[in-house]
Amino acid sequence: MKSALRWSVSAGAAFTLILAGAPAAEANSTTVDGKGNITAIARTLDGRAITNEKIAKEVADFWTPERMASAVDLDFPKSARATTSSSRAPRPTGPAGTVAPVAPSIAGGPRTMLNEAVTVGKVYFTVPGGGTASCSASTVASTKRRLVVTAGHCVHQGAGGGWYSNWQFVPRYRNGVRPFGTFVAYSLSTRGAWASSSSYAEDMGIAVMSNGGTYNAKVVDTVGGNGLRWNWGYSVAVTALGYPSNLGGGESQQYCQSTTWDAGGQQIRMYCNMTYGSSGGPWLQEYNDSIGAGYINSTVSHGDNPGNGQFDGPYYDDDIKSLYDYAEAGSPA
Repeated sequence: MKSALRWSVSAGAAFTLILAGAPAAEANSTTVDGKGNITAIARTLDGRAITNEKIAKEVADFWTPERMASAVDLDFPKSARATTSSSRAPRPTGPAGTVAPVAPSIAGGPRTMLNEAVTVGKVYFTVPGGGTASCSASTVASTKRRLVVTAGHCVHQGAGGGWYSNWQFVPRYRNGVRPFGTFVAYSLSTRGAWASSSSYAEDMGIAVMSNGGTYNAKVVDTVGGNGLRWNWGYSVAVTALGYPSNLGGGESQQYCQSTTWDAGGQQIRMYCNMTYGSSGGPWLQEYNDSIGAGYINSTVSHGDNPGNGQFDGPYYDDDIKSLYDYAEAGSPA
């Protein structure tokens, strides 16, 4: 079994990259908006901004089968440094909202497997100070069709830390096989409260992906995209999907199903025996295994005692919609 990396402490693919030749000043910036969101252009391990096809290809080439196999799974024990929401009474922050799922637009697109979603995959990245790690993630529908949703701690280390580099998404990865190729991140976004104070309520992340994969296309065009829901209450039926190392060694998708409940601090909790590696995996309402998609209602954040059969995710309120809109607005067409 792979070792776990504690985040709480500190196949050939063709690519057509967007925004080739972006100005260096823009590429080197981290941007913060007035609604609590923060983003940065994705980077290579040596700090170069991934703004052209050549650099994106280097990232894809970096992830050899051997490096992918040796990447450790981020774990999710509660950290004494992490914070919870200051809100005393859990509540929606506005009316319930929905983004509908979309099917892949490429002819001859993916075929689904029972309880193994084509919209869910494994992500790989390098961490500040050295080392490689992995999480889970899923596509989400949007007009520009480039977004992948994960946990905030799967794009940024949180309080006192930095952004991850060499960030790559492999939809429906299984035992070393990349059936739809790989996609390299163009930019990474999270909530400012995660980046500054490791707030569990804000442990949300979204990556904008460059063109890539088997068809040299956008990720949602290739595999389709899940829907998104926010302010839907604290008790909903969900299917969680991810790549835990305690089940299948992190090499295949696993799932569990439960009804969520209020975990306090603008978080929700569910029964599930998945542990390390499932971080960032989606909690899907109305998951349809015939199309491999549902409505993302949260993502795996952390557990009080990994392996105790429960874990927590941020309650998806107006903050996730704000982050979604922010990432979409910064995405190339």
